[in-house]
Amino acid sequence: MKLFWILPYTPTPIRTRPYYLLQALIQRGHEVTLATLWESDAERTALAALEAQGVRLVTERLSKVQALLNMALAFAQGRPLQSGYSWHPSLARRVELLLRSEEFAAVHVEHLRGAAYARLAQRVLAERGQARCLVWDSVDCISLLFEQAAQGSRSFFGRWVTRLELPRTRRYEQALVGSFPTTLVTSANDKTAFERLAGRSLPQVRVLPNGVDSAYFSPGDEPKAAAEVVFSGKLSYHANVTAALHLVQQVMPHVWAARPEARVVLAGKDPANELVRLGQADPRVVVTGTVADLRPYLRRATVAAALVPYGAGIQNKVLEAMACGTAVVGSPQAAAALDVLPGREMLVVDGAEAQAQALLHVLENDILMAQLSAAGRAYVAAQHDWGRIAAQLEEIYQVGDGRNRTEHHVSTE
Repeated sequence: MKLFWILPYTPTPIRTRPYYLLQALIQRGHEVTLATLWESDAERTALAALEAQGVRLVTERLSKVQALLNMALAFAQGRPLQSGYSWHPSLARRVELLLRSEEFAAVHVEHLRGAAYARLAQRVLAERGQARCLVWDSVDCISLLFEQAAQGSRSFFGRWVTRLELPRTRRYEQALVGSFPTTLVTSANDKTAFERLAGRSLPQVRVLPNGVDSAYFSPGDEPKAAAEVVFSGKLSYHANVTAALHLVQQVMPHVWAARPEARVVLAGKDPANELVRLGQADPRVVVTGTVADLRPYLRRATVAAALVPYGAGIQNKVLEAMACGTAVVGSPQAAAALDVLPGREMLVVDGAEAQAQALLHVLENDILMAQLSAAGRAYVAAQHDWGRIAAQLEEIYQVGDGRNRTEHHVSTE
């Protein structure tokens, strides 16, 4: 298929969903045009790698000044800051020119940051009688995330900025959801949240889960540490900051009472200052900062803790740890979007003391650790392979493009 992807940011392995979906679509033989923005030399390099794979690029540089001006305008207009961050008039003009001069089987726009481009595409495609081929991948319901953050976050941004942004984001998402022929979300919880916003059922909202590169994130030969708990993710993100603080300050004291030698490794880029201070205060807490390769930390850990108190969508940290063959102890929020059987693929526990006991159970039971490791790895390989998810996306594209409509209706009746 001839596909047109419009992304408000450069796809990289850190931006897992667009990066790996694009890789899978390229490998499956589709012709992809990508319109996107870059903000750094590293992102330009990432785009050059995509171009070398045959992706046709339409790119513009987004400066920090432009992004700040965009957010200021969005704020003045009563829109959420994210809705304005990635707007670039030159990119918009080039997108419109392509939409008017060429035909695509699907036009795919991602995230709340890209919604303005989705509106542009919607208008142009409607004029050309091709409105059905538009897909907006919202990824998560951002207002659902902000609702939780406003109540439970322990970071300044998570608690106070989300409270400011929540009413604006609710209004904006309420206007967006259901207005596109197809909207994608990563979990059933996000679909339910959108339907609650809309006050009605939304059959055009489809769940397309996140995946994991199970060939890259795979078990290694290195031995497991005797007592090491790993927490991974972007450590400036408010939900991860809150989860990491909860792990170290609320959960680990119970673990250390029984296993004082246990270490906690907080592995991820841009750690918040409060997390850096944790590592400075206690030698049993290791804060890595940016790492070139996360896999050694996941493979070496005795257990991965995904004790997130709130979140939306699918927790990639859980999928990556499972794919590396590491046992996972997670909160109910971390498991909510996964089709796992608690106790088989991962331990799912609520409350700091119970979570500590679950971590100790894995640290002290090699058989349980091995069982969770094998079952978790089998689960992600079967349910969250990017090739499998790309095949689901192809079916969505084909329906929007007018192909296989009869088969689609038969299969859903």
